[in-house]
Amino acid sequence: MDALATLLDGPRARGAFLLRSVLTPPWSVQIADLAPLTLVHMVRGDAWIRTDDGQARLLRAGDIAVIRGPEPYVIAGDRETEPQIVIRPGQVSTDADGNELCEQMNLGVRTWGDNPDGAHGADGAGNSAAEQTPLPAVMISGTYQMRGEISSRLLSALPQVLVLAQDAWSSPLPALLSEEIVRDEPGQEVVLDRLLDLLLIAVLRTWFARPEAKAPAWYAAQSDPVVGPALRLLHDDPARPWTVADLAAQTGVSRAALGRRFTDLVGEPPMAYLTGWRLALAADLLREPDATIASVARRVGYSSPFALSAAFKRVRGISPQQHRERTPAAASS
Repeated sequence: MDALATLLDGPRARGAFLLRSVLTPPWSVQIADLAPLTLVHMVRGDAWIRTDDGQARLLRAGDIAVIRGPEPYVIAGDRETEPQIVIRPGQVSTDADGNELCEQMNLGVRTWGDNPDGAHGADGAGNSAAEQTPLPAVMISGTYQMRGEISSRLLSALPQVLVLAQDAWSSPLPALLSEEIVRDEPGQEVVLDRLLDLLLIAVLRTWFARPEAKAPAWYAAQSDPVVGPALRLLHDDPARPWTVADLAAQTGVSRAALGRRFTDLVGEPPMAYLTGWRLALAADLLREPDATIASVARRVGYSSPFALSAAFKRVRGISPQQHRERTPAAASS
């Protein structure tokens, strides 16, 4: 498994919040849901994404944005309109005074907004010559509840707002998601989760290939003919008692050559990278209510819970048990 696939395995869209919004100009929504990652596909109309630092990014029809939380932001039909709607944690929608709007803005299957007529119109259709009222904007948003150490590696590599213009790439996935989101069929949630995952991976892969993305070392290194296979070996089997000599033999180069190349491209030696990867995996596994320190140690390559505890405390400054106690899922179990 390559680095991007491994990092995205944590935030897979298991029950991600997917919504099609239909909003009549002038519209403005403040997003304060604390979600770590949101993908927005602008199906019809334009929108501005405004962040607290005063920056504004234009999103045209067909464009896709990936927005990193949990900082709040505004998405609006123009740069000036103040938010009339606030999306709060738990995807609860209210007006600016806190009055709940979820029921009155429900427009049907995974569709929400202020224009029932626009909810059923053909996305992307234009006004006729006789029409004077502007068509409502239509956008699809997918919200990931990403948590944990592995996910943080991906999030830290992203800007707060990433915009991929429609003409910058070619993919059938946005149109397919637009078609599927309004269907109410058996198993549809699973279909939508997988489509959202595929779209996110495709967008990030396209983004990281662009010079302005300044792809992180772990991503750039995976295309190297020597370091890429070594990274995949470490990700696929972190519990194996790897040595640099083992990795070198698997990748067909000398131990010294692998060590130099890995350190130059990734920024740290292979065994240091492996330690960090194992402890990140362990930190996430310890969030699982039924996991024991002994079982986690086995899964990430430590011979005993004592060995894991010593490494965890040396690198992170706290014991695995203290980490569990600071984790909401563990504390409530």
